[in-house]
Amino acid sequence: MNGTTLEALDAMRSALRGPVVGPQDPEYRRARTVHNAMIDRRPAAVVRCADAADVMAAIGFVRDAGLTLAVRGGGHSGAGLCLVDDGVTVDLSPMRWTHVDPGARKATVGGGTTLGDLDHATHAFGLATPSGILSSTGIGGLTLGGGHGYLTRKYGLTIDNLLAADVVLADGTSVRADSTTHPDLFWALRGGGGNFGVVTSFTFRLHPVDTVGVAITVWPVDRIHDVLRWYRDFLPQAPEDLNGFFAALTVPPGPPFPEEIHGQKMCGVVWCWTGDPELLETTLQPVEDPGRPAFHFMAPMPYTALQAMFDELLPPGLQWYWRGNFFDRITDAAIDVHAKYAENLPTALSTTHLYPVDAAAHRLGPDDTAWAYRDAVWSGVIAGIDPDPDNAGQLRQWCVDYWEELHPHSMGGTYVNFIGAGETPDRIRATYRDHYDRLAAIKRTYDPHNFFHANQNIQPAPAA
Repeated sequence: MNGTTLEALDAMRSALRGPVVGPQDPEYRRARTVHNAMIDRRPAAVVRCADAADVMAAIGFVRDAGLTLAVRGGGHSGAGLCLVDDGVTVDLSPMRWTHVDPGARKATVGGGTTLGDLDHATHAFGLATPSGILSSTGIGGLTLGGGHGYLTRKYGLTIDNLLAADVVLADGTSVRADSTTHPDLFWALRGGGGNFGVVTSFTFRLHPVDTVGVAITVWPVDRIHDVLRWYRDFLPQAPEDLNGFFAALTVPPGPPFPEEIHGQKMCGVVWCWTGDPELLETTLQPVEDPGRPAFHFMAPMPYTALQAMFDELLPPGLQWYWRGNFFDRITDAAIDVHAKYAENLPTALSTTHLYPVDAAAHRLGPDDTAWAYRDAVWSGVIAGIDPDPDNAGQLRQWCVDYWEELHPHSMGGTYVNFIGAGETPDRIRATYRDHYDRLAAIKRTYDPHNFFHANQNIQPAPAA
């Protein structure tokens, strides 16, 4: 660590309210640990910012010292973009707060807030906003990438419900971005990732969501052809109150699954129903069409419980490698690829998911936000997961092979948060389609020197 770096870290320790954790500190190992244990990077420091003022000051010190900055919200980045060797991580995790205005159906949250924090606060008022499927996920990274989950077909993407954001820019100033103030920045934040600044707070629109109908349906994996052909036709024409993501999985050893199918490879759908509880059973009667399920579970459940359902199955500290694709259809040829790799899941936790991004998510126009795939019907992810570091190479190879065979049947781009480690800049450009040049121009306005580059990076457009 050179003298300039040491001076910058010492200056931050004196000026900031939050702690600056360096390699010599007992907390360092924990501070540099993220959800994905495959990531092992050693930043010069992790700055745990207490508030927006800390973020503003930290950016100034890091910029002036010529160091690389990364930003951590919930620490779920599969590619580990919240850490950079020898750089500085601005850690927003102390900024976990939520203020709910139930009358206005709005919630404002700090940049380090998790989905579980937000859900807990809004559920008390019978409200929610669309987000992801693990409560430990950070709301910041999820939102900036777009955000899809159980409520997407009913209420759209997370970014479709973003009303405003407070952003610290590369020059250390803070601005508020919404539809009337810095509207170009607000457009870019809705899907453009962490390229434009550090978001210290988000304000979301809320919707009436309380108890939801939850169902899990699984079939033996050798029925995957029939199941996917049925699913691709059934869900897009189903009521918007019904969401269901497809999964290939190894049945975990625990409830609600009966012991006789524990450890078996299956394919299935996890359903969420926001309509009249009395209509769920009738709505899901067609699950018998592709063949009798091995297991079909239905129950009313608080939305917060559904959001946390898979948290214990996928705790921090696992090895992860993932890649994604957008699909406007599920072709027979794609189903053949899914069948090949689903029957050969490399580990008990490895999986593939297809998340619906249609219905309400299609109501916004293709140019209304930076999300460039309003014509996509599914957002797919292939995830190799296991606790054993010795299996990391196997996970990666299975994921890459699967992705390379499936990609020709996709739309070409992917959900930005599913871009894996080591993927090329061409993948980022493909993800933004014709929006890339507009994003690059906005990047030039707000971050002309690409200070925020530890992300799925958009290069600033050359000066005119």
